[in-house]
Amino acid sequence: MGQNNYQGALQKPIGSGFNATSTASDVIKGIDLTGKIAIVTGGNAGIGLETTKTLAAAGATVIVPARDTEKAKKNLQGIANVELASMDLMNPDSIDAFANKFLASGRVLHLLINNAGIMWVPLRRDSRGIESQLATNHLAQFQLAARLWPALKKADGARVINVSSHGHQFAPFNFDDPNFLHREYETLQGYGQSKTAGNLFALELDNRGKAFNVRSYSLHPGSINGTELAREAPLELFQQMGFCDADGNIFPEVAASLKTIPQGAATTVWCATSPMLNTIGGVYCEDADIAELASDSATTSGVKLYSLDETNARNLWTLSEKMTGIIFNVD
Repeated sequence: MGQNNYQGALQKPIGSGFNATSTASDVIKGIDLTGKIAIVTGGNAGIGLETTKTLAAAGATVIVPARDTEKAKKNLQGIANVELASMDLMNPDSIDAFANKFLASGRVLHLLINNAGIMWVPLRRDSRGIESQLATNHLAQFQLAARLWPALKKADGARVINVSSHGHQFAPFNFDDPNFLHREYETLQGYGQSKTAGNLFALELDNRGKAFNVRSYSLHPGSINGTELAREAPLELFQQMGFCDADGNIFPEVAASLKTIPQGAATTVWCATSPMLNTIGGVYCEDADIAELASDSATTSGVKLYSLDETNARNLWTLSEKMTGIIFNVD
C-alpha cells in the first residue's frame, strides 16, 4: 500500500508550485468538488470560515458543526452549499450525537477537516477531568474520526485533515502526565503536546486507513492576522515569545511575517484537494507543500521528529482509546 511517513520517511517538499503567499483560492483553481461532502469543524470563523467558503465555491456540500449556532448562522449567511449543525468539542456526548445524525443520513464523507481548536488557555478540565487543550485539539478529533469512520471508508477516496501548528515544537507528548496531574500546568506545554498529538494521530490514521483509501494529513497554517484563536492569551505570553514589546506593540518584523486569512487557509485546502497527495499521506505540511523536517532547536519551521515517531504514534492511539473509551478499529 505504499510507504508510510514513520520517522519522517516522506517528509520533504514535492514542488507544489505554491508558497507562503498563496491563498486558498490559488490552490483550488481547476478543482471541481461537485458531489463531494465535507465537514469542517470551526468552519464559521477565521481560517475555518475561509476553508468553508473555498470548498463550497468549488461545489462541495460543507457541513459546519458549531457550539454557538447563532453566531455561526450569522457568519455563514449567504454562503451556498453550507449546512449548519450543533456540536461542542468539549462534550463527548455532543460529538456522538452529531456523528450519529450524520451516519443516519446515509451520506458518505469525503473530507473531514479538524480545524477547530483552542490555544493558550488557563487550566481547565472537561467532565472527564481531561485538560481542555488536549480534549479539544486531539481527543475530540480522535472521537469524531472514529465515529465517522464508516462514512469515510464508504467515500473510497476520503481525506482527514488535522490543522496543527508549529506550536507542536513547544512540547512532545507527555505520556507520563498528559493531564498535568503531577506537574505544574504551563499553557504552552499543554498547547504543544496537543498539537504534537494531532500530528501523531494523522500519521497513524493514515497508516491504518490507507488500505481503505482514506488518507490523513496534519499542517501548520502559518501565523495569521485576524483570528480569534489567541483571545485568552495574556500580554506576557506574547512578550515571552518575542512577538511584542513591553507596551504590547507588535514588532514590525513579526507583523510582516503574518499571513492573511486567505493565505492561512491555503495549506488546509491544498491538503484536502491536491491531486499531488493522492498517493502520499501521513505528512505534515506548511505553505501549501510538504514541510521539511525541523533541523535544529532554533528553527520555527518544519516538523519535529518526535511528532512523526512510530512508537509515539502507536502509543498515542492506544492511550486515546483509553482516554475516550472508544475502540477505533479501522477494519
